[in-house]
Amino acid sequence: MEKINSIISAFKDFIGYKIYDSETIHITIATLLTIIIAIIIVTYLLKIVHRLVIKKLPQGDKNKFVSIFSFLKYLFYILVIITILHTSGVNLTVLLTASAALFVGLGFALQYLFQDIISGILIIMDQSIHVGDIIEVENKVGRVFEIRLRSTRAITRDDKVIIIPNHVFLTNTIYNYTQNHNITRESLFIGVAYGSNVQLVTTILEEIAKDQNGVLKSPVPFVQFDDFGDSALMFSLNFFIGDGFGVPKIRSEMRYKIDAQFRENRVTIPFPQRDVHVFQNGPFVHQDAAKLQNQGSIEKKK
Repeated sequence: MEKINSIISAFKDFIGYKIYDSETIHITIATLLTIIIAIIIVTYLLKIVHRLVIKKLPQGDKNKFVSIFSFLKYLFYILVIITILHTSGVNLTVLLTASAALFVGLGFALQYLFQDIISGILIIMDQSIHVGDIIEVENKVGRVFEIRLRSTRAITRDDKVIIIPNHVFLTNTIYNYTQNHNITRESLFIGVAYGSNVQLVTTILEEIAKDQNGVLKSPVPFVQFDDFGDSALMFSLNFFIGDGFGVPKIRSEMRYKIDAQFRENRVTIPFPQRDVHVFQNGPFVHQDAAKLQNQGSIEKKK
C-alpha cells in the first residue's frame, strides 16, 4: 500500500512540475498532457461526426464537407487550447496584452499569410470552391483535390499540381466549371471553304458528336453557323459532357473524325489566303529593264 501511495505521490509531483511559472502564468506538465489528450479526443469525435454526416450522401456532396471539417478541426483545436489554459489558471488577458507589440510586428511581416488564411476561411464558409471542382486559373485548368487554410491545391490535365494562394480566389476572376453542376458545354470551331454545302457540313458534325464517346445524348449536340470569315465559312460544334476535365481528348478524337469525313465527302478546310488586285495607268515595266533600255540608248548615241 505504501508503494502505491508513493507511486501516486511521485506521479502527482511529476504532472505538477511547473514548466513555466510567473505571477500570472502557470504552466505545468499536467496542462500540456491535458491539451494533448483533449486534441486527440476532439480529433476522433470529429471523425465520427464526419462519417455520420456523409454516410448517406452522394459522392459529389461528400467532397463539399472535406473543407468544412478541416476548418472546424482547427477551430476546435484553438478553442480547446484556450479553454484548458484558462482553466489551468493562465491569465490570457495579461498574456495577450504583453504580446500586443509582438503581434503588431508579426502582423506586418505576415500580412500575406493572414490574408491567405482569412481568404481560406471565407472560401470554406461561402462554399464558392469545393473539393472536386474543375477551375481555371491563369489559363490553366485543374481539379481541386485539397483546400487548406492558406492555399488550395489542384491537379492539371497534364498531372501537375497547382498550389494557389487562397487570396487569389477573392481578388481575381476564377472560372468554376462545376459550380452549378458537373455538366459543361464545350465547343469545337471549324472552317470550311466558300461554296461548300452547309447542310452537309451541319449533318456531318452532328453525327460525329452523337457517336462520340463521352458526349452526352441529352442535352442534344448542335451546330451553329457562326460567321462568314475572311477565308472560310465558320461553324461551331457545341456538345455537352459530364466531366470537363477530359475535354481535350474528346476534342482531339472528334477532329480526327471530322477530317476523315470531310475528305470522304469532299468538303475542303481552307487555309488563309488573300487576293491582290493591282491597278495602274500604263503597262507594267520592271525597274531593271528600264535601266537597261536607258543604257542602250546612251551607247547608241556614242
